[in-house]
Amino acid sequence: MPGERLSMRKIRDVLRLRFAQGLSQRAIAGSTGLSIGAVNSYLSRARLAGLNWPLPEDLGDVQLEALLYPPLPDVAAERRPVPDWAAVHRELRRPNVTLSLLWEEYRAGTGGQDGFSYSWFCDLYREWVGRLKPTLRQVHMAGERLFVDFAGHAMEVIDGASGEIRRAEIFVAVLGASSFIYAEATWSQGLADWIGAHVNALTAIGGTPRQIVSDNLRAGITRACFYEPTVNRTYADMAAHYGTAIIPARPYKPRDKAKAEVGVQVVQRWILARLRNRRFFSLAELNQAIRELVDQVNDRPMRGWGTSRRALYEQLDRPALKPLPPTPYEYADWKRCRVNLDYHVEIDKHYYSVPFRLIRETVEARITAKTVEIFHRGKLLATHQRSFRQHRPTTIADHMPSSHRRYRDWTHERILREATAVGDDTAALVEIILRSRPHPEQGFRSCIGILGLAKRYDPERLDAACARALALGTRSYGSVAAILKNAQERKTTDKTEQPSLFHENIRGPGYYH
Repeated sequence: MPGERLSMRKIRDVLRLRFAQGLSQRAIAGSTGLSIGAVNSYLSRARLAGLNWPLPEDLGDVQLEALLYPPLPDVAAERRPVPDWAAVHRELRRPNVTLSLLWEEYRAGTGGQDGFSYSWFCDLYREWVGRLKPTLRQVHMAGERLFVDFAGHAMEVIDGASGEIRRAEIFVAVLGASSFIYAEATWSQGLADWIGAHVNALTAIGGTPRQIVSDNLRAGITRACFYEPTVNRTYADMAAHYGTAIIPARPYKPRDKAKAEVGVQVVQRWILARLRNRRFFSLAELNQAIRELVDQVNDRPMRGWGTSRRALYEQLDRPALKPLPPTPYEYADWKRCRVNLDYHVEIDKHYYSVPFRLIRETVEARITAKTVEIFHRGKLLATHQRSFRQHRPTTIADHMPSSHRRYRDWTHERILREATAVGDDTAALVEIILRSRPHPEQGFRSCIGILGLAKRYDPERLDAACARALALGTRSYGSVAAILKNAQERKTTDKTEQPSLFHENIRGPGYYH
């Protein structure tokens, strides 16, 4: 082949420059365009073959290659103990296990017979690996990686009540070392279903891998990039909960997730194809059928391995997986919020307080089904119980400025109760003020101010002032305070005196008795 002839020609140039001209290996590498390591390898093989320069004229490229690269010894002829290469391949997936260690164990187990040298051992193993399928050539350490993806094929689920047909997506997870498979059906490829399928998969395998290799699914990867992909905040939050790392596969690099591709293919051919003629009326029914067939796939011996995925899982992955946390991950959404002037942030039309010093600042809210946690620059500021009452506030007293805290114990009922204790006209005015505002809380300050006037004036005078304010149609603290200051409330005690302004909409104090 042209490549082989080119290689032999370069080797001849290396021998000539070294043995005839005495150049250094660095100079030879620069002249021939080879690496220093390649030059050193060629010269070492030439010395072992007893070659020098000039080479014999009748020595062709085929003969030169045979001298430099002699064939491996015939194992049968050598009558040496042959290692179990499949077992060697499996052992290499264990953490910190090397070919050198396995060779030492092989030599120790030969029972005094003359085993292969280390170099022969390595060459024979690489020759054996070369006969495997290309997808099996990657060596994945035990407990190192879990590959996840959605299968391209969906299953149909029939709604028993309406007869509507819905499509269910198929989530697939594959452990790298053992090829152990997990699969389940979800209603969508959205973030909530994506996270939920991860939680179920980790629970099923009984541990946490060091890495989760994901496709660039939009739900999990916010921005797909060859060099610096951005992981969704909720997805990263889940990974932190389990103490693992999300490693997105590089775009247009299917070999990065070859295990997932093979796992998806197995699920499509051995599971979904078998279910193609069955009808399912719920997602739970479909998942039960998938689990039964997944168990069969994991228990079936793999061709070329002589063992099953489950056996490899029990032997390799399961002991190497990190333990699961005490509680499973609870799905949470993240939202960036700007703190309003009332030191509250809006989440699903409900308002949650933060320290008033952060007015106009941007914070992040972690939202679960039960709680709302608010962070500022990574620091937890507040934890609120989740509320679904729209347009209502949830306020922590410590978040309020000192000038606002004195109003925190006032409620609608308390204000009406204390106003009634002063008098009927005071109660009527307070009720009107509270009802005239879009939200009763907006009238709290006016009402509290009116009730506070009882500290400086007699209750009879205050009630009379409120009656005067009702007669004049004024509904504020300032008007009541001005009436008391100018002693105008006494005018209402004269039954013959009438308001200076008559109008059909002025009800008069008698309306409220």
